[in-house]
Amino acid sequence: VGPLRPPTGGHASWWFDADELRAAFQQGPKAIFVNTPHNPTGKVYTRAELAQIAELCQEFDVLAITDEVYDRLLYGAAEHVPLATLPGMWERTLTLNSVGKTFSVTGWKIGWAVGPAWLNTALRQSHQWVTFATSTPMQEAAGAAIEHAAASNYYAELRAEYAERRALLRDILEGVGLPTLPAEGSYFISADISALGYNDDRAFCRWLTTELGVAAIPTSAFYSDPASAPRFARFCFAKKLETLRAAGERLQKLKK
Repeated sequence: VGPLRPPTGGHASWWFDADELRAAFQQGPKAIFVNTPHNPTGKVYTRAELAQIAELCQEFDVLAITDEVYDRLLYGAAEHVPLATLPGMWERTLTLNSVGKTFSVTGWKIGWAVGPAWLNTALRQSHQWVTFATSTPMQEAAGAAIEHAAASNYYAELRAEYAERRALLRDILEGVGLPTLPAEGSYFISADISALGYNDDRAFCRWLTTELGVAAIPTSAFYSDPASAPRFARFCFAKKLETLRAAGERLQKLKK
């Protein structure tokens, strides 16, 4: 499938070409992978966009595997719609999620897959050969965390904290001449480095790390054809406020 396209013209968010998507389905795939909220763009697929995907999955008898690990990190009017909840999709969708992003324990590597019995059976048969051992205490802790979150205001407080960090980082980047793109979900913001005259996102991010001590990821690393990628850098705001402010002070050198 062709890449997501940045906001242009009448598109307020990242978008995909519906004709290009249909053409990809016509090539006979067995499954489609859908990531929403999306890394690295921060895009949250709308119900209408997911409905297009669902219709194609059913028309061409294609499975859907969804990565929804940022489902609790939403901003503004963004709404997370699990693809499996759309009509006709439960029986053909495997939904993947994790405690890593929502509870800031990415090192625990604890996640799960939800789907119909026939898909989960197949998954377990293959999974037993790729995982040697698991941490029972961490699994128990993960379960306790989910129960606590469901019985408290944890998710709302989490979104509020990240929204504050998102606004701070966006203002920092905009203030040094790096236009940002809408980040509706996740904890990433993409910035247009071409505005400062840079055409090589890898070189820019390497220079930013070595010279200013601020790390960013070149978004071309996420493309199967890096040369076709727009020149953006991905910044992460899953940091303490003081860390983001310190990064902002270092980034002021971009204005010189």
